[in-house]
Amino acid sequence: MTRRLLILAIISIMTLAASSPALASEMEASYQEQIDERAISITVEQATVHVTGANGLILEVVSLTGKPVMKIKIESPAQRVELNVPKGCYILKIGKIVRKVSIR
Repeated sequence: MTRRLLILAIISIMTLAASSPALASEMEASYQEQIDERAISITVEQATVHVTGANGLILEVVSLTGKPVMKIKIESPAQRVELNVPKGCYILKIGKIVRKVSIR
């Protein structure tokens, strides 16, 4: 079912690309964001963050005051990241996915 929907989406984008490249580009970006949002998972154990489904995206770590702490590129479908930050609360962001976490 999912494969069939993906094929239909690709065909629709290709058809629109021939008639309206700008509209096709917008639809493709929107479709990609929907897939990524549902597929991304962020879990934390102590100072280790497990990220799945975010291949090619950037993991941003921000303090609660809004100060950027670090940025890490996720380079595999499932990646483990060690956060070398002091104990406390932080905000993790990948694309539109945002999580508040406590590092102990």
